[in-house]
Amino acid sequence: MDFTGAHVLVTGASTGIGLATAQRLAGYGAHVSLVARNASKLAEAVDTIEAAGGKAHAFAADVGDPAAFDAAVDAAEAIYGRVTHAFANAGTGGTFGPLVDCPDDVFEAVMRTNVTAVFRLLRRVLPGMIAARQGSVLVTGSLASERGLPMNPAYVASKHAVLGLARAAAVEAAPHNVRVNCLLPGFIETPMLHQLGDDPAHIAARMGATVPMGRIGSADEAASVAAFLLSDLAAHVTAQAVAVDGGLLGTMIPR
Repeated sequence: MDFTGAHVLVTGASTGIGLATAQRLAGYGAHVSLVARNASKLAEAVDTIEAAGGKAHAFAADVGDPAAFDAAVDAAEAIYGRVTHAFANAGTGGTFGPLVDCPDDVFEAVMRTNVTAVFRLLRRVLPGMIAARQGSVLVTGSLASERGLPMNPAYVASKHAVLGLARAAAVEAAPHNVRVNCLLPGFIETPMLHQLGDDPAHIAARMGATVPMGRIGSADEAASVAAFLLSDLAAHVTAQAVAVDGGLLGTMIPR
C-alpha cells in the first residue's frame, strides 16, 4: 500500500479511528492533515506520527463551523498542495433518549456535524479530484446507517443520511475515476464508546458478547480497512458501505 506524495485530509483525527488511520497512512508515505477540535490532542497526534518518521500537520477546527473548516483546508493545502484523498471521519453521537424527547437543538447539532459537514467536505475536495481524474474519499457511517436503532434518533437519521450522501457523490464522481465509499464501524474501542457509561470495560464486555466474533473491535482494525478503501488497491471499489463489525450487521440486530 503506497501513499507516497499523497495529501490525505482526515477529520476527527485526534482520537479513535481517525487517529489510527492517520498514523497508518503516514506510515505508508502520505502527507497527512489532521483536523479536529482539540488542539492539544492534535499536537500529540502529530508528535506520534513524526516520531515514527511520518509527515503530518494539525489544524484545530470544528467541522461544523464552515469558516473554521474552510480555513483549515486552505492552510493544509498551502503546506501540502491539493487534497488527493479525504477521510470524513468526524462525528458526534448525540444524546440517548426517546424520539419524542429529542430537542430540536440536539437534532440539528448532530445533523450539522455528521451530515452537513461531510457534504461541505465533499463539495470542497471533489472538484480538484475530478479535474485530476484521481482521488478517493471515505466517509464514516455506522451500523446505524443500515439499522433503525432505538433511543438516538438524531444519530441514526444522520448516519442513514451520510451513507446516501456518499453514494450520491460516488455515482457522480465515478466517471472521473474518483471513488467515494462509506465505512461502517461496529462496536469499536473508541472514546465514543466510553460515552455510554462509567465502566468502559463492562460496556465493552457486554457489547462484545453480542458480536459473532465474541469481542468488540479496535480502532486499528477499522483503520486497516479505511486505509485499504482509500488506497489504489481498492481502485474498482466505489459507492460501497463496508462494515467492520465482527459479523454483527450481517447476522443479527444489535440490542
